[in-house]
Amino acid sequence: MLAAVEAKEVQEEAFRDKDLLDTEDVADYLGVSPVTIWRWCREGSLPCLIGRQWRIRRSGLEDFLERGERSETLVGRLRTFLEMPDNVLAVIQNRELMYRLDAAFFKVGEARGGMLVKYYSGEESGLSADELRENLEREGLEVSSLEKEGRLRFIVETEPAGERVEELRNLLTEENEEGRSVWVNFNWEERVDLETAIGQQEEITRFVEESSFVVKTTVLEESLDEWPGTDLRRAQVLHSATLWLSESGLALSRVLPPT
Repeated sequence: MLAAVEAKEVQEEAFRDKDLLDTEDVADYLGVSPVTIWRWCREGSLPCLIGRQWRIRRSGLEDFLERGERSETLVGRLRTFLEMPDNVLAVIQNRELMYRLDAAFFKVGEARGGMLVKYYSGEESGLSADELRENLEREGLEVSSLEKEGRLRFIVETEPAGERVEELRNLLTEENEEGRSVWVNFNWEERVDLETAIGQQEEITRFVEESSFVVKTTVLEESLDEWPGTDLRRAQVLHSATLWLSESGLALSRVLPPT
């Protein structure tokens, strides 16, 4: 363990001493894959020098990171809001915004080197996996590349509320071997019994608190009309944070422990 720490310190010192960085240097430093760095360079968001090998100036990398920290885009807001671990309830005005939020959530997870997992309800949700892929691609997520890298999975829920806790445990065991966090997105569909969903969420909350998971559960705003006020408050408190997204804006809040 000591040798690994010393090796990492040597690597970081060498990184700090270099003015021109290669894509592998930057990928290791940010904890993402080289493919992600190449995409940022191709898009022009991360300035680079193109020759036999792509090089990134340290000053350009620092500017890129500063822009990301102060970004007012949805991805930028989530980047500064989401924690590790985290368990977020997202209330969305409509389905188009839901796809936009899903893509932004996964972009943050991708940038942090995480494994991305999208649960969906199969034919009962009205969307196939291919249609979900198209929606996320349209919102700028590199679905094909991430799947080829083994960084993105689509999982069909086989039960009305899904055996989510056990599935999450299995995912964490797999990804711990790779040293990756897990970014999970699933929805509370209208067909899910609310008491069952809340009961499972209580288990997920206890589990996520001591893990390397970021879990986002999305519910459409129209579904809340059917929730009693007491159940809505229970659902909010069971999550570490709440996100409300509508055409008019974004609201973010965190649950604070009682004093």
